[in-house]
Amino acid sequence: EPVRCAEWREVSGHIVVERPPPSGRGLRRLGRSLTCLMAPPRIRLDEVGSFAWTRLDGRTTVGEIAAELRQRFGDQAEPVEQRLGQFVRVLRRERLVAYRGYDDAPETEVQPGGRSPG
Repeated sequence: EPVRCAEWREVSGHIVVERPPPSGRGLRRLGRSLTCLMAPPRIRLDEVGSFAWTRLDGRTTVGEIAAELRQRFGDQAEPVEQRLGQFVRVLRRERLVAYRGYDDAPETEVQPGGRSPG
C-alpha cells in the first residue's frame, strides 16, 4: 500500500502537493537538482487525483482506491485501474509516495501541512 511522503494541503477543494527538495549524493543529486529547478515546486491535482491522494494512507490498497474511485466518479475515472496505476507510478517516481519495505517510506503518512500523526 502506497503512503504519502510529501507535504500537501487542500486549496479550494483540490490537493496541492509540495515537491520535496532533491536528495542523494554526487551525480544523482545533481541530476535531481536540475530536474527540480525545471519542475514546478507544487503540483495541483484535479478532482479525481485529489480524491486518490487522500486515500494513499499506507493502509488502503491500490485496488481498494480503484473501487472507491469507480464508485464515486463512475465513467469520469475510467479506465480507473490504468489511470490510478499511472498516477501512483508518477507520484512514486517523483518521491511523493512510497511503498514501505521497498522505498524510503515514512512510518506514517504525511498529513495536510506536512504533519505526521501522533
